[in-house]
Amino acid sequence: MPAASNPAHPPLSADALAHAVALAHTTFDIEAAAILGLKAQLGAAFGQAVQLLLATRGRVVVMGMGKSGHIGRKIAATLASTGTPALFVHPAEASHGDLGMVTAHDAVLMISNSGESDEINTLVPVLKRLGAPLIAMTSNGSSSMAQYADLWLNTAVEKEACPLNLAPTASTTAQLAMGDALAVALLDARGFGHDDFARSHPGGALGRRLLTHISDVMRSGADLPMVAPEADFSTLMREMSAKGLGATAIVDEAQQVLGIFTDGDLRRLLEAGTDVRSKCARDVMRPLPATMVHTALAVDAVALMESRRITSVLVVDESGRLCGAVNSNDLLRAKVI
Repeated sequence: MPAASNPAHPPLSADALAHAVALAHTTFDIEAAAILGLKAQLGAAFGQAVQLLLATRGRVVVMGMGKSGHIGRKIAATLASTGTPALFVHPAEASHGDLGMVTAHDAVLMISNSGESDEINTLVPVLKRLGAPLIAMTSNGSSSMAQYADLWLNTAVEKEACPLNLAPTASTTAQLAMGDALAVALLDARGFGHDDFARSHPGGALGRRLLTHISDVMRSGADLPMVAPEADFSTLMREMSAKGLGATAIVDEAQQVLGIFTDGDLRRLLEAGTDVRSKCARDVMRPLPATMVHTALAVDAVALMESRRITSVLVVDESGRLCGAVNSNDLLRAKVI
């Protein structure tokens, strides 16, 4: 029998649409209040939890059922990406073999709004015998989970954003915020910095921005446009056209940068009526152009281009010798911008 399709809902009236917007505002207010309420509830246990997790030689094992499980997966991912090794273990699967993922060197973060999740509480005696410290994140300090745990983090909320006060909404927002607070506190305590974050995200845009150096994307060798200061204007233009950078460097015999000539410089000379045929590179170059050391980050080249309103940057080595060049198209291809 074919599955029945859901009937289309009739268009909402103007009043119904206005009511929907009002409900959205109410939801934001309730969930914001839930997060702010955590500040008043935050006690010494939070600092103790940070200390415990810092001292953990293994990983932070996060557990949660239902909506708390979805939040737990996100918390585990945030911890792992900010310097605290972590993984999510589904409590139901743990009872059927996945508990073998947990060792005595790990710490377990148990998440449940009520603190009475049967699937997690069934595992507590085994985890206790294993010797893994337990942190409970619940709204009820008298719950079984909170009583069994070594530490209790209070995530109680006044009410859910759900109009029926049933669907986990504000409570899961509070859990997520508490998890983020743990991750941020641990990140700071570990001295986790930009380079560490980039190494955890090598495939993302942020990783590319923090790990890509100018030397990784610059043009060099035969692809690097450069001429001597005595080069005539025809030689200058042939070099610039052949290399496709939209600019060429003017260098001395030691490859020290003397100047640069760009498509924009050519346009300005022609607009001024200058007879370029009689000029040499030294006559038309712009001296003291913007340069960057090849060890700098490519994102720094982006910042320099934006501040100077230029599209090309010459790259030099530690001795100031020209070793490369990069333009905005190179950075776009490298997905730095």
